[in-house]
Amino acid sequence: MGTEAIFMEMDDNALPQRARLVRSYLESETIPQTAWPARSPDLNPIEHAWDMLGRWIAGRSVPPGTLHELQQALLQKWALLPQQAINDTITSMLRRYKACISARGYHTRY
Repeated sequence: MGTEAIFMEMDDNALPQRARLVRSYLESETIPQTAWPARSPDLNPIEHAWDMLGRWIAGRSVPPGTLHELQQALLQKWALLPQQAINDTITSMLRRYKACISARGYHTRY
């Protein structure tokens, strides 16, 4: 992790005790944190990768017939995801974060 990294903690459905423990650890290690607005999957890059995979599976002429076939299809497609698509998603995160924060009336220093 570089010196400019900021940990985005997502506590949706987390046990309060675990969330406090994690928060305490991050503070003790002076790891910069930012609030993660609830129900904000658009701020999670992996959600975009899952969306790409889901659209690909849905667009197949013959859908996987078993869980094993689905797993194999997803693993195969995952390996073929264009690196540029992943990079573009990651690059868009700051813009998405700013839009989400401003839409909720929060202030941000980014």
